[in-house]
Amino acid sequence: MHDKPFAPSCERNRDPILAVLSVALRAARSVLEIGSGTGQHAVHFAAAMPWLVWQASERAEHLPGIVQWLEEAALPNTRLPLTLDVATGPWPTARFDAVFSANTLHIMGWPQVQAFFAGVDGVLADGGTLAVYGPFNDGGAFTSDSNAQFDQWLKARDPASGIRDFEAVDALARGIGLRLEADHAMPANNRLLVWRRGRAHHA
Repeated sequence: MHDKPFAPSCERNRDPILAVLSVALRAARSVLEIGSGTGQHAVHFAAAMPWLVWQASERAEHLPGIVQWLEEAALPNTRLPLTLDVATGPWPTARFDAVFSANTLHIMGWPQVQAFFAGVDGVLADGGTLAVYGPFNDGGAFTSDSNAQFDQWLKARDPASGIRDFEAVDALARGIGLRLEADHAMPANNRLLVWRRGRAHHA
């Protein structure tokens, strides 16, 4: 058995995120996590919110590491991770009460961000919640020097990536019938955005 993948940032941000999710998702029963990364968030949040069935998903190359975390934790409310690339699918056919994603939108290109919201449109139930964690710009401007430096690092690695403008992301969310419910300031100049879908929405 190889050592499990480990992201120090997950350890640092999991408790502030959990404090928000435990309230925002208290009425939810099923969650799809998009871009589960190492799997650390999945096991931490599923253990802390036993009323939720937590469905991790990632691109195929990351699934073995997620499975290691899930199997070691052996929680009754996690499922084997799904293979999901937001650009190409395949998206689940099931509907979820909530969708969660952390530190994903800035590592994708903008077409993938658009594909993310188009996919969420198909999997999020009426009345459902979308929660997205990460850095965002306001009015096209960086909110901190560290975010500006991070954006430079991202673009050096992949010119298509970069910190997204809150207004542009919110417009995509509104386009699939979501309204912003909360914008939580988080440590290290991150934010946790929470949208909710109206019950009358029909795709």
